[in-house]
Amino acid sequence: MAEAAGAAVAPAKLGLYSYWRSSCSHRVRIALNLKGLEYEYKAYLEDKYPEHPLLPQDLKMKALNLQIASIVCSGIQPLHNLTVLRFIEKKVGTGESIPWTQQQIDRGFAAAENLVKGCAGKYATGDEVRLADVFLAPQIYAAVTRFQINMLNYPTLARLHEEYMKHPAFQAALPDRQPDAPSST
Repeated sequence: MAEAAGAAVAPAKLGLYSYWRSSCSHRVRIALNLKGLEYEYKAYLEDKYPEHPLLPQDLKMKALNLQIASIVCSGIQPLHNLTVLRFIEKKVGTGESIPWTQQQIDRGFAAAENLVKGCAGKYATGDEVRLADVFLAPQIYAAVTRFQINMLNYPTLARLHEEYMKHPAFQAALPDRQPDAPSST
């Protein structure tokens, strides 16, 4: 318990917006349980906070957002985790992890580019930020900054990256702006 002006104050109960099957949510639940922290399980962020919806009402556009999110979260992002990169270095050879990762990112970006090139507005699936943007922005950022992906092959994704980098919510979420990021000085 924290103390404020000499009086004991109970810590605020944490809220965990989660999806029952999500391995990311599963990890967070384990960590909270290990730390003995109580939390309120909240199943659907969209239902609790309908303002600025991440998924559009139009079923076709909703499916497109989910498809793009799936490409990123299962076809690109897991393949450039440090464990995978170290495995490639060990099994394939020193210096082989970056070209291999670039190939995986290129495959995923080609699929994403084909999906968004005909329907993108200011953002991936229109003129409002949606779930597809939430998944694409960090992936494009990592591809450009960590893996030197040539975005000339993906003109729509490159344009989206420029838009994301201008948006305050995306700027505030950049890795190097986080309090635990290593200092560049």
